[in-house]
Amino acid sequence: MTAVEVDATVDGSEDAPVVVLSNSLGATRAMWDPQVPALTERYRVVTYDTRGHGTSPAPAGPYTLDDLVDDLVALLDRVGAERAHVAGLSLGGMTALRLAAREPQRVHRLAVLCSSAKTEPQGFLDRAAAARTAGTASFAPSVVTRWLTPPYAAGHPELVARLEAMIAGCDDQGYAACAEVVARIDLREDLARITAPTLVVSGAEDPALPPAHQEAIAAGLPGAELLTLSPGAHLANLEQPLRVTGALLGHFDAAGLGRGDTAGDER
Repeated sequence: MTAVEVDATVDGSEDAPVVVLSNSLGATRAMWDPQVPALTERYRVVTYDTRGHGTSPAPAGPYTLDDLVDDLVALLDRVGAERAHVAGLSLGGMTALRLAAREPQRVHRLAVLCSSAKTEPQGFLDRAAAARTAGTASFAPSVVTRWLTPPYAAGHPELVARLEAMIAGCDDQGYAACAEVVARIDLREDLARITAPTLVVSGAEDPALPPAHQEAIAAGLPGAELLTLSPGAHLANLEQPLRVTGALLGHFDAAGLGRGDTAGDER
């Protein structure tokens, strides 16, 4: 399948090193709003909506994970980034892992949040079927219960409403095709090919992809750093914005890149 031109936002100085943030299944690039302001002080930050999400195109499926990687490579080319720091959460983390394994020359440093190298497929297949028959709005409230811990959700009803609207706003067929990508992924053999220094972030209370998934990623990547956050559910970056933003800055800053610098470190 030909890469699609995903809709993206670019913030920060044009001569700063590039950071790309990839969204989770059902979310849009707005999920990264807590991280963008601090990152843009030092980096050129690219956020985008994965195909089938937000304002990006939703071509007819099925999709493969490599299709999503092709979209990200095309985006890097479009913004003129030969290499970038890449962070992704959930589906975005899977996309980032595959990019780093398949095209290591494009990735400086990698951050993988609340993601998995091998999922239990049935739940995602069931959700894909529901998206096609009843629409994403039919399960938006139940999915958001996995994104935030119950106490945090209870204290932030406006955020819950925004997240439910994100899911309901997905293209039904595009969401279903992406959910099937998540159901089919198996990146366990890819991990050994990843050379980018990697930060793995886990939400201790994540019911969608519990910490064992991130522990397996970190175990497969020699030298990877594992950070477990509590309280934290599937969108740990929203519940722990300061800690996630600080961890991303620390990880990317360790590359030592300056303005206009495209040379990167290697493990």
